[in-house]
Amino acid sequence: MTIGSISLPLGWSRAATSIRFLVPTGYPFAAPDCFWADNDLMLEGGRMPCNAGNNNIIPETAQPGLWFSWHVQAWNPNRDTLSSWMNTIADRLRRLQ
Repeated sequence: MTIGSISLPLGWSRAATSIRFLVPTGYPFAAPDCFWADNDLMLEGGRMPCNAGNNNIIPETAQPGLWFSWHVQAWNPNRDTLSSWMNTIADRLRRLQ
């Protein structure tokens, strides 16, 4: 799934980025895991975010992205949705690490 453009807080090298993630085959019982941003996204000053790596090929595409090894801590298929996963991603991007 691709989200075209989400705004980023100050502290990133860009004002916005696209986000990609895979919806697992077992969704909603299987939680989404990891996500990708635009490959050239960095923290201000050119630092790499924690638990991230660029030039990681996005599965099912031939495109490289900035891969975030970021996992849901508690997933409840009766409560959580792809929208709550996007909230988790947005929270991660606000942490500036």
